[in-house]
Amino acid sequence: MDGSVILERLGNARHLLLLQGPVGPFFAHLARFLIANGREVTKVHLNGGDAWFYDLPGSVNFDQPPDHWPRFVDELLESHGIEGVVLFGDCRPYHRAAILRARMRRVPVFVFEEGYIRPNHITFEPAGVNGFSSLPRSVALLRMLPLPKPASKQIPSPFSRMARYAITYYLAGRLFRDRYPNYRHHKPFDIYPEVWYWIRSGFRKVWFKFVERDIQGRLSGPLAKKFFLVPLQVYNDSQVRHHSDFRSVRAFIAQVLNSFACSAPEDCYLVFKHHPMDRGHRNYGRQIMDQAEEAGLGDRVLYIHDQHLPTLLKAARGVVVINSTVGLSALLHGAPVKVLGRCIYDLNGLTHQGRLDSFWREPKSASPDVFSRYRDYLIHLTQVNGSFYSGEPVVFSGEVPLSATRCVPQETLHEPTLETREAA
Repeated sequence: MDGSVILERLGNARHLLLLQGPVGPFFAHLARFLIANGREVTKVHLNGGDAWFYDLPGSVNFDQPPDHWPRFVDELLESHGIEGVVLFGDCRPYHRAAILRARMRRVPVFVFEEGYIRPNHITFEPAGVNGFSSLPRSVALLRMLPLPKPASKQIPSPFSRMARYAITYYLAGRLFRDRYPNYRHHKPFDIYPEVWYWIRSGFRKVWFKFVERDIQGRLSGPLAKKFFLVPLQVYNDSQVRHHSDFRSVRAFIAQVLNSFACSAPEDCYLVFKHHPMDRGHRNYGRQIMDQAEEAGLGDRVLYIHDQHLPTLLKAARGVVVINSTVGLSALLHGAPVKVLGRCIYDLNGLTHQGRLDSFWREPKSASPDVFSRYRDYLIHLTQVNGSFYSGEPVVFSGEVPLSATRCVPQETLHEPTLETREAA
């Protein structure tokens, strides 16, 4: 991974505090790169999984109760002279509290997240990502930014390595839980249920591949441009909890089905696609079929799983999302998009700005030129070509690029709580 962009976005921050990173050794690779380029690094471990993948000196363990965390961060920022905080996932309760303490001291925060533009990029933004991003929310800015076409190399799929990292992370968290007795994870943190979910996911993948073997041809053939696609997000996605008004994915399904039943043309179909990472955890088949039957929709509602997403996006009449990055993929493939949550790309000129009821009848498409420029804009200002799970080191390659603009934090934070929400 080319670290030149990372260095440029970090600016003049010399001593960096790393909090939780993605599962695996990415933050260790990042720390080595930063140290090699003259930065100081301090790392906080909150559980055994954090510590397992980080073998560098300069780390600190936090084993106190969660309500001690804000004071711990304050003391760390002060005693170490921290000039920048780097973390993965700005919706995690520990991270929300740390972000607030940092900003109260005017210490900049830098956030990693999965890529807006996948699969060949990761996200790295100052201030925050997704609904917390400080990117200007207007496509008019695109006329002011003459950006060159970004060059990106293909990144091989790291799914098997990511799975190994995840299993190792959870296992280390359990083995060393006595060292971190007060830790509370932002998601379920017991290795045994997770193993069962992965096993069940494997069985379901085989089963759905068999029972849905004719679906792809039907949707890309006779039903092409006659169906609306609704890609579901994982049941405990922080983007749903923090950046939408839905209490759960089930509530989202219910609202979409109700609107479709009331307002969609009678010759249109509605297709829900299950998230592949949620296959072992949830199954919404009963809810979808029962509600469809009550609404008199009959066989006009389908519930599918492991179909080829780009093919579906090209064939869809429109796509409805909460705030998934699948919306960006849909725009890339020319499909109109309606966003029901809050996200960076829900902009006039890109997505349908009317109500959901009107989307079924007259879905508004984005201009291909506007979307192409917006995609380049996103890559230049928020993306890094690479993967968290490739296992490759972060390296310096070429000159440090000049940003077309600087992101300025715009969010006013409220004091967060470390209490995690009950799983939907």
